[in-house]
Amino acid sequence: MTTSPPRAGTRRGAVPSPLPGGDGAARPGGAAPRQPVRTGVALGLLVAWLVVAAAWHLTQGTADVTVGELWRALTGQGDLDQAAAVVTASRLPRLAAGVLVGCALGASGAALQGIARNPLAAPDTLAVNAGAHLAVTVAAVAGASLGALPGVAVAFAGGLAAAGVVIGLSGGPAASPVRLVLAGSAITLGLASVTQALLVLFPWETQGLFAWGAGSLGQNGMGTVRSIAPVAAAALVGLLVLGRRLDLLQLGDDAARSLGVDVARTRLVGVVLAVLLATCAVAVTGPIGFVGLCAPLLVRLLATWVRPLTRHRVLIPAAAVAGTALVLTADVALRQLFGPVSGVTVPTGVVTSLIGAVALVLLARRARAALEPDTLVTLRSGSALARRAPALLLGAAVLLAVAAVVAGVLLGDSTVLLGDVQNWLAGRASVRLDIVLDSRVPRVAVALLAGACLALAGLLVQAVTRNPLADPGVLGIAHAAGLGAVAVIVAVPGPAFAAVFAGAVLGAVLAGLLVFGATAGSGMASGRLVLVGLGTGAAASAVTTLLLVRTDPWNQNRAITWLGGSTFGAGLPQIVPLVVALAAAGLVVARTHRDLDLVQVDEVTPRVLGVDLPRSRRLHVAVAVLLTAAATAAMGPVAFVGLVAPHAARMVIGRRHRWLVPMTVVLGATLVCVADTVGRTAIAPAQLPAGLVTAVVGTPYFLWLLWRMRATARR
Repeated sequence: MTTSPPRAGTRRGAVPSPLPGGDGAARPGGAAPRQPVRTGVALGLLVAWLVVAAAWHLTQGTADVTVGELWRALTGQGDLDQAAAVVTASRLPRLAAGVLVGCALGASGAALQGIARNPLAAPDTLAVNAGAHLAVTVAAVAGASLGALPGVAVAFAGGLAAAGVVIGLSGGPAASPVRLVLAGSAITLGLASVTQALLVLFPWETQGLFAWGAGSLGQNGMGTVRSIAPVAAAALVGLLVLGRRLDLLQLGDDAARSLGVDVARTRLVGVVLAVLLATCAVAVTGPIGFVGLCAPLLVRLLATWVRPLTRHRVLIPAAAVAGTALVLTADVALRQLFGPVSGVTVPTGVVTSLIGAVALVLLARRARAALEPDTLVTLRSGSALARRAPALLLGAAVLLAVAAVVAGVLLGDSTVLLGDVQNWLAGRASVRLDIVLDSRVPRVAVALLAGACLALAGLLVQAVTRNPLADPGVLGIAHAAGLGAVAVIVAVPGPAFAAVFAGAVLGAVLAGLLVFGATAGSGMASGRLVLVGLGTGAAASAVTTLLLVRTDPWNQNRAITWLGGSTFGAGLPQIVPLVVALAAAGLVVARTHRDLDLVQVDEVTPRVLGVDLPRSRRLHVAVAVLLTAAATAAMGPVAFVGLVAPHAARMVIGRRHRWLVPMTVVLGATLVCVADTVGRTAIAPAQLPAGLVTAVVGTPYFLWLLWRMRATARR
C-alpha cells in the first residue's frame, strides 16, 4: 500500500507556515501557466531596482565626473585617468561593499526565516549582529590586529553564540514571532551594553568603532571585500543547496522527517551558513540593521502574487538582490540628503534601521499575540509572610535601601568613613573631603530617585497593559526620551538641565503617543505593544546615532557616556525634577491603587465595578511617561529597572498595589543605587555608567522571566 506525500496543513503534526505565501512553499508540480511569467517580471523588477540604485550610487561623489566618463572608465575605453582613479579608488570599493553586504544579509535573513518558520527571524532579531559586534570590539580592546578573514572568524564566533542563545530561549521553530523578538532584543541590549562599556572604557583602542557599529560602507580599497567575498559566496551556495530541504521544513517537522529530511542537521547547517553570511557583512561594514528582516519580507510579499518565490532556491537569491538594492538605495539617500562629503561619514545602517523600525510597527498589526492578556495575573506572586506581615517585608526592603545609600556614600575611587561624613555634614571636613562628598552625595541621590521613578513607571505600564514584559526601555519610551535629550545636548552649546529635561519629556511623550496610541484599538494587546515599542526604540536609537556621528568629538563622547546611564555631574538641578515627578506620581497612585488592583485582572472586571478603564490607562501611562522622562534626563537611559523591580516586588509582597507600589519604588531605588556604586568602585579610578551595570544584571533576569512564562504557557 502506498501513501501520497503529505500536503501542508493536512497532515497531523504539520505546522502551517506563518510566512506570507508559505502555504505553497513545497507544493509539488507546479505553478500555474502564468507563474513563470510573473516570476520573470518580479525578478526583473528587483534587478532593475538594483541596477538603477548601483548606477546612481556610482555617480555620487566629490569628483566632477560624468556618467559617460565613468562608464568608459569601467569598460576600459579611452584615456581617462581621473575617472578611472575615482571609480577604482573610491566609488567602486564602496559599491562592492554594498553589494556584498546586501547579498549576505538578504540571503541570511531569508534562510533564518525559513529555518525558524518565523517572519521576524533575522540577523538583528537573533542578536547575530550584536554578538559579532561585541566579539570584534573585544578583539580591538585586546589589541588584536585583525585582517579580513580573522575578523570574519571572530565575528562568526560571537554571532553564532548569540544566535544559539536566542533560538534556545525563544523555543526554536515553535516560538511565536513576538517571543523570538523579545529574546533577541534582550540579548542584543545586554551585548550592546557590554560593547558600549568597552567603548567608554577604552576610547583609544576602540576609536572609530562607534560609527562602524552603526554600519558604514566606507572602504579603504578593495582588499577587504576581495578577501571576504569567496567566503560569502560559498555560504550562499551552501544555502541554495539546502533550498529544497528548507521548503520541506515549512510543512512541519513530522512531515519533513517522513519525506527523508534530517531536521536537526538541516537546521544546524542552515543556521551556521546564515550566521556566517551575516558575520561576513559585519566584518566588511559593521552591523547594518534590519536589511536581513526587510529584504526577505519584501520578497515574501511579492510571493503572494508570484508563488515560485516561496521556494527557497528562488527566494534566497531574490532576497539577496532585494537586500543589495535596499543597502545601495539607503546609501544613495544619505549622500543625496547630506551631500557627497558629509553623507560619507553618516553610517548607512541609520537609514536601514529606520526602515526596519517601520517594518516592525507594520508587522505588529499582523503578528499573533505571544502572550495572553491575563498572563500578568497568572504569574506566581507573594508568599505566606507577605499575606501575614507585608509591613515587615517592606521595612526590610527599606533597611536594604538605607544600606545601599550608606555604601554608595562611603565607597568610590576613594573610601571615606562614617565619621568623615558626620564632619562633612557639620561643615568641619577637609577640602579634599568636601570635594569628594560634594560630588558623590548628589550622585547617590540621583541614582536613588531615578531608580524609584523608573521602577514605578514600569509597574504602572505593566498594570494597565497587563503585560509582564512591559518596561519603558523595552517599549522604546526611554530611547525616545534619550533622543530628545541628545538632540538638545548636540544642538545647544552647554545646555542647561532645564532644556535637556524638556527635550527628554518631548521625546517620551511622542513615543508614548505612538506606542500606546497604535495599540489602543486592540486593548493594548501584549504582542502588538511590544513590537510597536521595539520599532519605536529602534527608530529613536537610529536617529540618536545619526546625531552623534554628525556632532563634534567632544559632544559625542559626552553623549555616549550619558547614554550609558551615568550619574556623573549630578546635582540639585537633576534632583528637583525627580522629586517633583515622584511626588506627583505618588499622589496619583495613592488615590488609584485600588483601581490598579482591578485593571490588572482583565478587561471586564474593572468596568463592572465602575472603573473608567480608558481614563485609567491614559492617566497612568501619562504618569509613567513623566517619570521616565525625568529619570532619563537626569542620568540617561537605564535599562530593565522598570522590568526587574516590579517583578521582584510582586514575588516578594504580592499583587495588591497598596504594598506593591512602595515595595517596587524601594527595590528600584536600591537597584540603581547599587549599580551606581558598583560602576564607581569596580574598576576605580575608571567608572562604568550605572545603566550599563543594570543592563548586564537585567538581561539574564529578563531571559529567565521569558523562559518562566514559556513554561507557564505550556502548563
